[in-house]
Order: sequence, then structure tokens, then C-alpha cells
Amino acid sequence: MKNLLIYFLLLATATVFAQSYKITYLKSSNGTVVENQDQVIVFTTTSQTLLTTESIVNKKATFPFEQTLIDRNTNAFSQVAVLNNKSTIAMKDSTAIAKQSFEFLSDTKKILGYECKKAKTIVNSNTIEFWYTADLKIKGSPSVLGQNLGLVLEMVRNGNFVVTATKVEKITTIPGVNVSQKPVDALTYKDLLWKSRFTTIAVFKDQIINFSDESTQGKAELSGAKSNDSILRFANGTIAVRKIKFPEIKLGSQLFVDVTEQSNGDAYDRTGAFFLIPTDKATSFLDGLKNGVKSLPIYTNGNGKEYQGVIATDTYNPLVELMRFFTPFGVKQYNTLQLKDKTWADNVLYRQDISDMRTLLSGKEVYIGITIGNYDKGGHKVSANITIHEEEESKAIATQLLPLFCTNNIMEMAGQEYGSMFNSDKGLEVSFKLDKPMKHAQLRYITTGHGGWENGDEFVPKKNTIFLDGKETFSFTPWRQDCGSYRLSNPASGNFPNGLSSSDYSRANWCPGTLTNPILIDLGDLAAGTHTLQLKIPQGAPEGNSFSAWNVSGVLIGE
Repeated sequence: MKNLLIYFLLLATATVFAQSYKITYLKSSNGTVVENQDQVIVFTTTSQTLLTTESIVNKKATFPFEQTLIDRNTNAFSQVAVLNNKSTIAMKDSTAIAKQSFEFLSDTKKILGYECKKAKTIVNSNTIEFWYTADLKIKGSPSVLGQNLGLVLEMVRNGNFVVTATKVEKITTIPGVNVSQKPVDALTYKDLLWKSRFTTIAVFKDQIINFSDESTQGKAELSGAKSNDSILRFANGTIAVRKIKFPEIKLGSQLFVDVTEQSNGDAYDRTGAFFLIPTDKATSFLDGLKNGVKSLPIYTNGNGKEYQGVIATDTYNPLVELMRFFTPFGVKQYNTLQLKDKTWADNVLYRQDISDMRTLLSGKEVYIGITIGNYDKGGHKVSANITIHEEEESKAIATQLLPLFCTNNIMEMAGQEYGSMFNSDKGLEVSFKLDKPMKHAQLRYITTGHGGWENGDEFVPKKNTIFLDGKETFSFTPWRQDCGSYRLSNPASGNFPNGLSSSDYSRANWCPGTLTNPILIDLGDLAAGTHTLQLKIPQGAPEGNSFSAWNVSGVLIGE
């Protein structure tokens, strides 16, 4: 978005000074000039210095943009940022410039005919060198750093990134900057500036996911979200769903989901999902939520069980897992269970790139849900956002997406069957039809094993094999061996006589307190027509009251 209005708030009436200069700088990296750069411009006098850019001076800056004004009488600087057409923020720092320290070196060289000396400093492990001159009797720098050295004509970071003055002009006036708005503290300033660079869609805020007969079943209720939108609750409160309107999302943009979770009473590791409900066919998973699992299409594999809503049909698409995550053992609620030399986390943050899901979201109004399977009245507290980060240039190619299967029984607390269909030779099988050929097809596949104790599939590596049109196309054994890395998120995890905690044990592609990343399986170019995809896993047999199951989901993505 081009800034045409607020520019005039920042660049106020020009101020006349007897000795004023404009310095233009060029950025280069590893000896090559940075392409399409917005050149740094410094206006400086004996009493003040303005750091700005070429686009701002030419009234072509895009949001957000900022300028820095140094008051040389007080050695303080103010930063002013324009976030959008309606919002401008400012901050003031009176100490940072005075606290800067440098090592002064004996090297000298000429830049643009001016004799320059050399100084250097180290900031966050970065070595920064400054070439500055006293010939012009004024001070200034293309950064807040080095403002009091003299007039800095070149900055070199780590020997390879260089900002060099290309022109020094004597002028009679310099732009003024309006810093009259009330300043905010430095951290708030940085946070607001950072967040203005992308779009945040708040989906859930401090949402309780619990099991309670008092939960409103399938009816709207007010949530803790900042907006007045309502939340639909299902499966005795273990599922929350909200309708969200997404803006048009440019091709090549990056999309992220972040979910924050903490225990509100439940002490156990639970399966969670942040999901989308496709509603483009006659029946959707939303019908099952509203009317019960018996209203969903049934899948059978000959083992005598009926699996509700797990595969795509001509009239139904299964839900799409945007993220699958697993709660740790009681983070926050059970932090009182102290152990020596252990400081428990306050919550768990799960963050995942879902850019490949753009087609399902862009410009659409969709149902987004979150679930944590549990039988606890306190349950869990979650917040969830989707952020959209535009890319200036991208070679991304538009894709089409087909939801194929999802055996994650998020309606467990409303009677949905576990994904135990892999105890037969048929396993899971789904047919799909392509009206047009699909190039570079991939299966976005999420898989985790569950159930049993020592001999259950949760704790035993099992090979997953995928067949396309009767031919084996991919196989691997999903397994996580890093679960002990997340011990500080698991205060209520049980401790065993062998010195291990339950949360330490390796599992079938998940750990308590982590998310499970999808993998992308190449399927090649697919011809138009009907295809069959089959998934086989050597599921373990039941042992007493314990049984194994697999939560798998798959979305077909292609050009």
C-alpha cells in the first residue's frame, strides 16, 4: 500500500539551518550492490540528524515505515513509525547513544574526497566498523550507532555487508519530523511495529476445552475472543468451532498457525487438532458435529466396526488438520509439583507453517475448529491465531487441494470410533476422481500411533506403507526419539524406577508437548480419472482392555 497521506504528518515543514547536509548511502553485500534497495538518506546539522529513506523522501514508502530523529543538544533520539493510514507510534530514548562504546583504530582512507578514520564495535556478536570524517564539522550516521563519531561515510558489518555514502550535498533546509504523539516504551514500539508487518487473524482466545455436561452442545456461546463472534461447542465441550472470514491471500504468501496451551485441570498428555471443516459437498463434518456421528458416511474394512466420516466420498469431504499437537502432562496447572533444578514452563507454544493450505482459505468464509480429547471438567485453555505474511516476489505456482482421509476421532467424546481399521489387509482405502490431470502431486500426510502400554503401537515402531493405484509408492516408520527434550513442559509426568519420566519415552511420531509435522509424499503426475490410495500399517492386536489405533490424515496437493 502506498503512503500518500500520513507522509505529511512525519515530514513537517522544512527547517532552515545555516549548515545543513544531505548524505545518500548505497547498500552492498559481498561486493554486490543490493538490488531494488531503498537507499538510506541522512539529513544532518549541528543540532539534529534525521535518518530516513529514499522512498519516504519521494513519498513512495510502503507501510510500515519509520524515521529516526536525533536531538544533538540532548543526545536523545526519537523513532516514529507509520503502521498504516490510521496509526502512527513513537518512542524516545535518552541513553542509548551515550552508552555506545568503540575501539578507535589507526587506519585511515578517503571516501568521496574526505579523510576518514576507523572505529569499531561489537553488537550481538556482529562486528561493525565505521569510517567517519571530521572534515565537515558535523555528525551523523546511517544508523543510530556511531552518531557521535563524526560524519560516518561507511559502515561495514562482519566484513561483508557495507553501507557507503555515494553523495554528500550541502542544502539550506532539512525536513522536520512530527514527534508530538505520546511516545510508548521501546518494547511496545518494537512489538507494534513488528506486528504491523503481517495480518493476524485471532481465531480463539483463552478458550476452555473441557468435558462437561454443562457445555453448550452445538449452540453459539460467547467466547473470550476480542470480537463478538460466537463459538460453537460440541462433544461435551471438547470441540470448539468458529466461522472465520479470510481475506484474499496473495500467491506465495506465508501462512502460520500458532496455538498456545496450558492445563486448566487435566494432567494428561492428550491429542489435539486445529482443523478446517470443508463444506463444499452435500455433507460435511459439521453435520456430524450437529446431528451426531451416525449422520456421517461410514467406512468399513471387514473387521466388523464402522468408522464415521474418515474418507472422502462423492458427497463428503473429511476435515483437514491444519495442525496436530499433543498436550504435555499438566503444564501450568501442576507446576506446583516441584523437582530440584527444574523450572516448569508456563505454557506450550505450537507454531507451524501452513502455507500449502492457502487455496482452502484465501477469500473464503470457513469453519475453523480446535479440539483436545479429554474427560476433565477443567480441561485445557488454548489460544490460536493464523498469521499471513506477504512476500514481495514469489515463483509459487497455484495449487488445488483434495481432502482424502482423516482418522483422528476428534468426536471421541461423542462416540466417534478410533482409527483401528489397520488390523486387516485392506487397511484404509480411498478413491478420488480428478477432472483434469494433476502435475507434481503430493500427499500431505500426518500420522501418529496410539494405545496400549509397553506393547501398544504408541511405543512400538510400525511401518506406514502407501499404495497408489495398487502400487507401493512410499513407506517409512514414523518415530520420535527426542521426547526427553520437552521434560520442562511436563510437570505431572509420572516418574519410573529406572530414572525415566513417562514424557521421556520415544513414541510413534509424537511427544507430550509437541506438534507432529506433516510430511509431503511425492506421487508424481496424475492423469485425469479415478485413482485409489491405500494405507497399510501392521497394527498391534488388543491386549486385555488395551488396543492400538492410528490417527492419520491426508490431503492431496498438486498443480
